[in-house]
Amino acid sequence: MNYRRLGRSGLQVSELSFGSWVTYGNQVDTAAAHELMAAAWDAGVNFFDNAEIYARGESERIMGAALKSLGWPRQKFVVSTKFFWGLADGPNGKNTLNAKYLRHAIEGSLSRLGLDYVDLVFCHRADPNTPIEETVWAMHRMIERGQALYWGTSEWSADEIRAAWLIAERHSLAKPVMEQPQYNLLHRKRVEQEYARLYEDIGLGLTTWSPLASGLLTGKYRSGIPAGSRGAVETYAFLRPRLTDEKGNEIVGRLEPIAQDLGCTLAQLALAWCLKNPRVSTVITGATRVAQVQENMKALDVAGRLTPDVLARIDAAVGSHFD
Repeated sequence: MNYRRLGRSGLQVSELSFGSWVTYGNQVDTAAAHELMAAAWDAGVNFFDNAEIYARGESERIMGAALKSLGWPRQKFVVSTKFFWGLADGPNGKNTLNAKYLRHAIEGSLSRLGLDYVDLVFCHRADPNTPIEETVWAMHRMIERGQALYWGTSEWSADEIRAAWLIAERHSLAKPVMEQPQYNLLHRKRVEQEYARLYEDIGLGLTTWSPLASGLLTGKYRSGIPAGSRGAVETYAFLRPRLTDEKGNEIVGRLEPIAQDLGCTLAQLALAWCLKNPRVSTVITGATRVAQVQENMKALDVAGRLTPDVLARIDAAVGSHFD
């Protein structure tokens, strides 16, 4: 495993990390989480991603219980959570980044995770109804209280990220360090174009999600939705149109011979492609079985075989069919 700095910060995170979205609380219980996280840890993973909203808090509880049973030294692993959608009803309990919500949200997450602090905390979406300055101050105070070490954003526009950074700079507050955007072969423009100036201007780091396009890039959905797959989970039925998209699956078919020539799976090819972007600090993976974790980790070796010629073949296979 290699480790990369999180943007311009001094924190180092494993190139491949492990996340709990969809799986924890839906397909994975505490015993399974223990096994999956142990397998990732054995491969060198040190960053474990979570969010308040995942399974409405149950994902954090499961990860917290797994961390307790694993007994790793706290200084050796990195944990994140994210805030926006909230778990409580009422005007200050959901769909906001106001100071009151954020104060209660971090306390709830720390309790569920069983931790004194999280390493990374993300504003899970932008809030058009709360001044960015209020959110920046709230995140600064969260760090000042020792409840988090670094803060960042997820799926914010480049303008919103820059505005937050400039407010923090003006008032000598903790600045947003990282962004968590979707990034894969079929979803590229935000990372490669919209954020392009932010990497040098403010030192933005990326913890990217959905490297397999929710599983589409594994090839498993070319004949429909398999039983037991992510697409079969009722809570995530909204993913099905994308997973069964005809054009997307045609692209997967064109990528298959490239993977075969490299002696790897389609999933490993897709993960390795994400790793080739030097702006990406870590690629968040997910799994429901230990064998999947182990297979995903082999993408580290595949990345070394993605020569300029191979990358050109991949670009030709995808063409302009990405967003």
